[in-house]
Amino acid sequence: MNKVSMRFFNDKEVRSIWYEDENKWYFNIVDICAVLTDSKDPNAYWRWLKRKLLKENNQTVSGTHAFKFLTLDGKRRLMDAIDSEGIIKLAAEIPSKKSIKFLEWFTYSENTIDGQSKKKAYTLFESNLISKLEIGTIKGLQQIHAYLFGGLYDFAGQIRTLNISKGGFAFAPFMYLNDNLKKIEQMPETFFDEIMDKYVEMNVAHPFREGNGRSTRIWLDLILKKRMQRCVDWSKINKRDYLDAMRKSVTDSTDIKKLAQSALTDKINDREIFMKGIDYSYYYEEEMDSVD
Repeated sequence: MNKVSMRFFNDKEVRSIWYEDENKWYFNIVDICAVLTDSKDPNAYWRWLKRKLLKENNQTVSGTHAFKFLTLDGKRRLMDAIDSEGIIKLAAEIPSKKSIKFLEWFTYSENTIDGQSKKKAYTLFESNLISKLEIGTIKGLQQIHAYLFGGLYDFAGQIRTLNISKGGFAFAPFMYLNDNLKKIEQMPETFFDEIMDKYVEMNVAHPFREGNGRSTRIWLDLILKKRMQRCVDWSKINKRDYLDAMRKSVTDSTDIKKLAQSALTDKINDREIFMKGIDYSYYYEEEMDSVD
């Protein structure tokens, strides 16, 4: 099984796969055509463009590889993919007003805090460090946060000592935060509803200055794995639905429980499920008014 990943440009997926032989990521060309052209049939567009480039003896096509990607029908099908350098060349061949914006997004995203943190999140699974974390405790959540953001934030893994708010909502006051966290840690986590209640309370507490959502979603999955032999397939949960449900969960957790329960899977050790979960988790945070 190759490592898989995805990025999101204007809320559209750009799938990628890790090619061990060359030690690099390859990106799905049809997805790139879809985001740059808004074509109703990006597959047909790529077939046309590929023929055109071959006819012109353009070297861009020679840099493509065929990999199996998971498609909407649940099957893996061979599709053309290209590396980072090839993407830059390919974008130049597609007449689109979005090309410059796309390239700026593509070349910049790897170097952002989120880009670097996301790589660390992948390594949690690849290195098996995730199996050494405490589960359901405050210390365990701090371990996750410290790993994701170590070297990126000077407060990585540290409980905040200031008040924070977002979207007009004030999270738990820092002067009561430690007491609140102790109470949350002692909350039962035997059944699904109990686990989700604990997750919701941790979100309301928001123990870190930044990076709460990305850390607590991993924390939640670890509890679900331990107690229920399940985890959330986050790729099944729409970003807008998730954000709306989390905002509402402050007073009513019904919606977030329904979303999470509908996305539960028993593939708790599946690398692709974990990687997609990280991709979607970070995708949720690309919006300024998110809950993180």
